[in-house]
Amino acid sequence: MLVVDDNEMNRDMLSRRLRRRGHDVTAVEGGQPALELLEKEPFDLVLLDIMMPGIDGLEVLRRLRRTISAVDLPVIMATARDDSADVVGALKLGANDYVTKPLDFPVVLARVQTQLSLKKTNEALAEAHRRMKTDLDAAARFQQSLLPTVVPRTDRVDFAWRYIPCDELAGDAVNVCELGDGSYVFYLLDVSGHGVPAALLSVTATHTLSTTTGPASPFRNPVTEEPVKPAEVAGVLNGLFPMEVNDGHYFTLALGMLDSNAGRLQMITAGHPGPIVLRPGDSPRTVDLPNLPIGCWADAEFVDFELGLRPGDRLYVFSDGLIEAEKSGEEFGLDRLQVVTEAQRDLPLDDGLDAIISEVIHFQGTDVFEDDVSILAIEFKG
Repeated sequence: MLVVDDNEMNRDMLSRRLRRRGHDVTAVEGGQPALELLEKEPFDLVLLDIMMPGIDGLEVLRRLRRTISAVDLPVIMATARDDSADVVGALKLGANDYVTKPLDFPVVLARVQTQLSLKKTNEALAEAHRRMKTDLDAAARFQQSLLPTVVPRTDRVDFAWRYIPCDELAGDAVNVCELGDGSYVFYLLDVSGHGVPAALLSVTATHTLSTTTGPASPFRNPVTEEPVKPAEVAGVLNGLFPMEVNDGHYFTLALGMLDSNAGRLQMITAGHPGPIVLRPGDSPRTVDLPNLPIGCWADAEFVDFELGLRPGDRLYVFSDGLIEAEKSGEEFGLDRLQVVTEAQRDLPLDDGLDAIISEVIHFQGTDVFEDDVSILAIEFKG
């Protein structure tokens, strides 16, 4: 620690007694040498006299706090008057504590030990935060790796997507998988809440939905190995992920199975916004057959719907974070999203999604979202 006092007797007495208690002490006689030393060497604590000629203790503290916080370097001020404005001024400038002269050494020692203990605790918390941030970054990279890297594009169908997490770890997930013979499964899920529990449920559900082959696949009947409908898949997921064992979290789901050869789409929306269908020559419309979210009720029943697709049809599946983006309490809303999708119908699918996201950002006045934002676009070319 550093002891700063213009009185030689005070410096010597305090330094000797602190050293006897096992502290490594450096003592200087004024503000200028103290500032010079603090620029060169690290200290754990400064015991700083207020009343000194030249640069006094308050000015030393003022300059010190420009670069070093009270958490990183505790400063205890020594003053001759415990009720003076100097004490208030020092605390406002960032002093951690103060002692009064004549110094009562047991009081000084207690306050020194308290500040050093707080500093060690803060350092431990900072290190724990650093480790947690490192772990969260690694988890976020893993979660990002689960996103589709190669989007299927064929003569019959195109897919495009955008994914904007609001935190390091997201509760949204989106994917497109080939089932073979011109068939595809796509999904967009949104876990309730935020943080690690929501992200873990998102990752686990994504892993299940990305298993498109083998006996563990939810898209095949385990006995006949025949494809099953989206409603049956939702029922399987509802049994696998009850909210009682997932820290109270559930998830909404938009799940579709597309046969590009037949131009047939089977789809379910479980607690999720219905998709927007945009057909050449028609206004956009929302298809919505409500179902309960996944994991809320064990006996929930699910119903899907079927759409016949024609060349040029586009389908937009999105999370509620997109339409609930707000400005001054007003949400972007489904009506605006329909208008925007219609306005960019002549753009390529990827460019159209960029235009949609840009419109939402322009509406709310920031590119920082309060909730995860996901959108998946599908164009059937026939």
